Amino acid sequence: MKELTLQYDLSPELPNIYGHLDYREFQKTLQKIDEILKKSGLEDQLVDQALAKMAAQNKEDSAVFFNGKSGAYYWKNLRYALRCTIARHLMGESFRKFSIRLADSSLLQWFTGICAFGQRRAVSKSSLSRYSRHFSVSMLEEQIHHWQSSFLSDAKKAEIIGLNQAIEGGSLFMDSACVKANIHFPVDWVLLRDAARSLLSAIKMIRAQGLKHRMMAPALLMRQMNRLCIEMTHTRRRNDSKRQRKSILRKMKQLSLCIKKHAERYRQLLMTQQEKTTWSPAQVKQVTARMDNILDQLPAAIRQAHERIIGERVFPSDQKRLSLYEKEARVIVRGKAGSEVEFGQGLLLAEQKDGLLVDWKLFKDQPPTDSQLLEGAIRRIEKRYGRIQSVCTDRAFYSQANEQFLKKQNIYSAVCPKSPRQLQERTDDWRFLNLQTRRSQTEARIGIFKNVFLGKPLRSKGFLNKELTVHWCVLTHNLWVIARMALADERTVKKKAA
Repeated sequence: MKELTLQYDLSPELPNIYGHLDYREFQKTLQKIDEILKKSGLEDQLVDQALAKMAAQNKEDSAVFFNGKSGAYYWKNLRYALRCTIARHLMGESFRKFSIRLADSSLLQWFTGICAFGQRRAVSKSSLSRYSRHFSVSMLEEQIHHWQSSFLSDAKKAEIIGLNQAIEGGSLFMDSACVKANIHFPVDWVLLRDAARSLLSAIKMIRAQGLKHRMMAPALLMRQMNRLCIEMTHTRRRNDSKRQRKSILRKMKQLSLCIKKHAERYRQLLMTQQEKTTWSPAQVKQVTARMDNILDQLPAAIRQAHERIIGERVFPSDQKRLSLYEKEARVIVRGKAGSEVEFGQGLLLAEQKDGLLVDWKLFKDQPPTDSQLLEGAIRRIEKRYGRIQSVCTDRAFYSQANEQFLKKQNIYSAVCPKSPRQLQERTDDWRFLNLQTRRSQTEARIGIFKNVFLGKPLRSKGFLNKELTVHWCVLTHNLWVIARMALADERTVKKKAA
């Protein structure tokens, strides 16, 4: 915070690596991102805000919060948290893999600031997970927009972060995508196998703590369920497949209810005799929460499989369970080759001419049609960044209402019409053609954002964690884009000087 006197640790000099172009380019990118974070003030603002939030949460007992340490200590740790999270998303690694890379890489240790002379620190995967939650969604969203609006169309502020000219924000390119959930293909009877596996795993953990109740060995019950799943898979090639599928599902239902009763008894046993285990109250709570998640959903999963396989009735899409672990997953019809239907959550992205993401939204419920998203996105962007000159999208965003809205706002519409005749007429407009040609890069931008920054698949569970991850990825992506632009400007200046 402003009144804190900060003393940064002295870091050892980075080693010179010869003969590896990709490494040198990655090193230059990290060095440029480090420079942008410092000179733009983004790092100070984010860390100050996070520290103020920590202090406010512990204002009733400041002695407990500071624990005999100064505010500068917590400021530095929040700075580590910010830089570790940015570096992890830039690398596209999981918590576990990045913690290993961070402990071994001099470059990553330098960027995150956790190294100093005479010592090398290692950060565990659990610490990295906690680091990402020090900064809230609202905090990141507010600071990203404030930071970007400061150098859009302002040459002096753009020069501070190493750009030769201001970034143009008048042209807008928009598209939607599906963030696929980390689930297998949603087969009704496979949900029963998932429930059995999770409940029996929890039972095995409880039995290992010395708490036992009379039952068949969990491994034997799991073997029975796996055998039924194999039989169900092989029935589809037989003449009487429909009758056999119904017969096997009845056995799976009976076995699932048996496992459910065992799980309920073991859960009650754990709650009443937890003092006999070596687990802490937090560990007991974690195990029971996992069991409750499955026990609460199992009756609905059994009913769904019964209705679709035995009853041969259509089950309502809004009531269909796609996964026992990803409750927010939705069925999203894409209508594309190779992905007619995807399972996950809708994501709207809007970028400006140079590739900076200026608007994004992850939908918790079933996303609206693309044509219903245009007006709201434009109003948000104009509120944060000023007037928009043109908007370019694919034909999914086209509607007469959107065309009238853009005309009323005096915004040039390069939205691709749905009608082939209208599209043919619009191809005579050179501005429309140029913007639609540039829009092809937006498809690549979405692929980079989803597969590189978010990860393939996105590992975060729960909507709040996914939304936080999306905001972190937007921040990391935009830092990466600006760093590449600044490095390109530097190369241009050197060529002119030569």
